[in-house]
Amino acid sequence: MIERADQLVLNYVSKAADAAHGVLRADQRLDFARRLRARIEVERGGSQNARQVAKVLARFGDPVALVEREARRLAEAGVATARDPAGVGARPSGGGAGTSSGTAGPRTVGPRTAGPGTAGSGAAGPGAAGTGAVTRPVGGSVSGPVSGPSDGAGAGGGATRPLPAVDGEEAPPGVRAYRGIAQDSLDRRQGMGLPFAGLRRAAMSSANPMATGGRDARTIVKEYPRDTAALVILVLAALLVPFHLPAVAIFQIPLVVWAVGAVMVLFSDAWNVRDRFVGAGAPLLGYAVGGVLIGGLRVGIEAGMEAFVTQFFDVSGTMFMIGTGAGVLWLAYRLLDVN
Repeated sequence: MIERADQLVLNYVSKAADAAHGVLRADQRLDFARRLRARIEVERGGSQNARQVAKVLARFGDPVALVEREARRLAEAGVATARDPAGVGARPSGGGAGTSSGTAGPRTVGPRTAGPGTAGSGAAGPGAAGTGAVTRPVGGSVSGPVSGPSDGAGAGGGATRPLPAVDGEEAPPGVRAYRGIAQDSLDRRQGMGLPFAGLRRAAMSSANPMATGGRDARTIVKEYPRDTAALVILVLAALLVPFHLPAVAIFQIPLVVWAVGAVMVLFSDAWNVRDRFVGAGAPLLGYAVGGVLIGGLRVGIEAGMEAFVTQFFDVSGTMFMIGTGAGVLWLAYRLLDVN
């Protein structure tokens, strides 16, 4: 849903802002979070699909790594940060004269050697090639576009190009972890995973959350509250079957509760269409098909229709509960699956 996709972006930016505490100054954190959010929106392309937005965020990598890269960029530009109040990491170039970090007035940072990174007038970043000097107030931040996974417009008006791909052990740990999650997702989508690999991954989630990309029952409830509520309602419908509650008009109470849960499942975007129909239809399939098969086997062909109907209603409730359990387990498994 739209709110869920937006929440994923907000959670990611919030993690980056939290990681920036003690590393960047308050104004630098705000500027960094603003540029990061803008860059994500560019890569997101207006998509409101939660799964697509999650893939975009995975390509950005670990928020902590982004904060460290921003801190290095500011240090190279000679900007004081919370970690480096004196701007010790300053490396002024010969293209501009500046005052010390403790002196009032603007400071000019000249262009540096061109390299792969961000190209644009006045854009400072690792390997940036500026066409003009960048003037900033002392103690402030040098605004520059946050590098993203693909080409797009930067915050400084220039075109932002991605940083060179870093593979293997040279990549930051967070980047390697998110790349592994994305690659694993692609492998499963192409049918390249081992049999029941997703089921094993779900079973391991309680002991090792990274087996499911950091997803477990607690994170599922936080990310999908309405979908989790739908599963709880379906389970409640099954648990009400043995109580033989009075009917509402002509409808049994468990059927009414199941209908509420089924509607919530069918209108959810947490599952694809097939999963929605499988999860919502499994209780009815168990009730109808299971009741016919089990009831028919119990009475045999010679017993007659009356005996068959009696047996059908005797076993159909139990089959409804079994079908509900199977449907809920399947939907829960698909929620836990990173795909």
